[in-house]
Order: sequence, then structure tokens, then C-alpha cells
Amino acid sequence: MNKYAMTPQGQYHGPLPVRDFFPLPNVIFDLGLTAEEIAIYAFLMKCEDRRTYTCYPSYKTIGNAIGKSRNTVIKYVNMLEEKCLITKHKTFVITKDGKAWNGNLIFKIAPLRNEQDVYYYQQMWKRRNIPYFKPEKRRKRS
Repeated sequence: MNKYAMTPQGQYHGPLPVRDFFPLPNVIFDLGLTAEEIAIYAFLMKCEDRRTYTCYPSYKTIGNAIGKSRNTVIKYVNMLEEKCLITKHKTFVITKDGKAWNGNLIFKIAPLRNEQDVYYYQQMWKRRNIPYFKPEKRRKRS
């Protein structure tokens, strides 16, 4: 991989900044997740604080980033939470006049390190009757 960035005119202008990249574990593709689940997981990884494994984007922000509606994002976030890849926690904000308002959700991402983690997740999903494989395409009726 070239360690220098290229301008549209074909000129090199120095090393690539590290801040423009984020790590996505290779084993995420071995879990049999849907494209939407991988997109949401990747966006949460992009937003997370690397020390605490947490981030707090809204459903609307996630939806705008991956091109899906808020309701679709909620559905797939719940699926990721059911598969124990993320957890979400509600937050509250107290205003100056003492009213409590809902805040953003805080997402905590479960770190995936290797194939052994994938094996443990798949075994856990089997016990909970959660499918960890991609569903087969439906056959056309004849």
C-alpha cells in the first residue's frame, strides 16, 4: 500500500493522515451478518472512542450515514444488540427548570478479536435460537 496520498492531478502530497481510518475486525464478515448490520456496525466503529468502546450517534445520524430510514436503523440496531455485538444504554438530560428529557443512546461495541470469538458468538446464538447464518434465497413457485 502506498503511504502517500495522491491529488487529483496525480501528484503526491505527503503521508496519509492516520485519523482518516478506523479498524474494522476481519472476523465481522464471518458472522453471517446482513449488509445493513455490517454497515451499522462499521459506522459505530467509526464513531467510537477507542479507550471506552462507546459512541453516541442518534438513529437519524446513523440512517443518514448509511442511507437508510430511522425505523430500519432501529430494527438492525436491535438485531445487533440481540446478537450481543453491541449494547445500548439510554441517557437523560435534566434541564434548568428541572424537566427530564431523553438524551442520545450510548452504544458500547463488543470487541471482536479472532475466530475463537466468532465460534463463541455462534454457540451463544444457537442457545438463544438466533440465526447466525444468512437466510437462503426463496425458490420461485412453479
